[in-house]
Amino acid sequence: MAATRPSRLPGRHRRPAERQATYGEIIAIGEFRALWLAQGLSLLGDQLSRVALSVLVFQRTDSPLATASVYALTYLPPIIGGPLLAALADRHARRRIMLICDLLRAVMVALMAIPGMPFPALCALVFCVVLLSAPFSAARAALLPELLEGDRYVAGSALQNMTNQGAQMLGFALGGALIMTMGPYRALALDAATFLASALILVAGVRRRPPPARGETTRSSMWTMTRAGARLVFGDPRLRTLVLFAWLCGFYVLPEGIATPYAAVLTDDPHRVSFVAGLLMGAMPTGTVVGAFLFSRYVTPSRRLLAMGWMAMLTCAPLLVCLIRPPLAVVLVLWFLSGVGGAYQLAANAAFVQCVPAERRALAFGLVQSGLLASQGLGILVGGAAADRLGPETVVALAGAAGLLFAIVLAVLWSRSRQEIVEKVRAEATS
Repeated sequence: MAATRPSRLPGRHRRPAERQATYGEIIAIGEFRALWLAQGLSLLGDQLSRVALSVLVFQRTDSPLATASVYALTYLPPIIGGPLLAALADRHARRRIMLICDLLRAVMVALMAIPGMPFPALCALVFCVVLLSAPFSAARAALLPELLEGDRYVAGSALQNMTNQGAQMLGFALGGALIMTMGPYRALALDAATFLASALILVAGVRRRPPPARGETTRSSMWTMTRAGARLVFGDPRLRTLVLFAWLCGFYVLPEGIATPYAAVLTDDPHRVSFVAGLLMGAMPTGTVVGAFLFSRYVTPSRRLLAMGWMAMLTCAPLLVCLIRPPLAVVLVLWFLSGVGGAYQLAANAAFVQCVPAERRALAFGLVQSGLLASQGLGILVGGAAADRLGPETVVALAGAAGLLFAIVLAVLWSRSRQEIVEKVRAEATS
């Protein structure tokens, strides 16, 4: 009778299972819960104010250009001043920076809510309010790894990402109805109240911590710190690759910027264009929410880093199919899949935190965020100009092709430098 083969060779051990954090586990952490609630509240207010500003400016000027210009001001300030002001969160206590930013923004938005505010003053206030979001976001991003360690950070980032997308969809959906009911001025006053509520939540729920920077860094100018941060981020091949992974979104976010002309191609009924455009603009955020949940909940920490390159390719590859001009239902599925692939940003974010010293995190995140906004704005601007000549379907497909090539290059670069980070993450998850 043949001998039975042993199920496992002597001395061979199965790798310990990696532990994954749950959403209930991180929500139970009081300080994270305070940050999360404050963030969601502010985001809802911001979306409401964007709609209110668009309505208010158009009512007062009857000019689409003026309306678009004020809306553009919500993207421009962080690109210009974001890296410089983000350094504040590495020089001073991060909780204090967030509180000061919330209080200043509450005052400025309250001034915007005064009827009869001159148009130039309104533009200046919008610029300043959005500019203050840079140090606030940098401080919050830098504080999060101090509250959540290991895979808890990824789960917390996923929850915040889903909150961002949900707040955008809910804010735009409710914004129009609320403004019809209360008017744009009262809507702006409500936004000011959300900043005050956010500040109160931070005071009650986040404890005081000392400033992260010590010694020479506290005496350095913000410009010197910004240059040092840029050298840190772009001088390290791993960080440089991770930053480029983040900026890849300039390719796959482009379709949202031309969703309305794309919708006009997909329907012959002019009354349905806005409805179809809304479906298109919601497809990617919905995919991002689903992808973030699945990626953080069912993929182990080390496998997320290993799959990051493939997921980045998934964000762009489905857009290529738009070249054959599929019907609306297929386009929605393609854009949804693109959003699912965008969950790779969770892994890139976690790896970025592993590589950046704690005392430089705020500045590093500020640099990445500014480039993120710039890549999105530039991509949408170029895509809009090209769509006039080539048509929206062709432009979306070209963006997918260019993004896919870029993602392939980044995946190759990442495969050469990821091993140390993968082993570190694996060790933390199994300890």
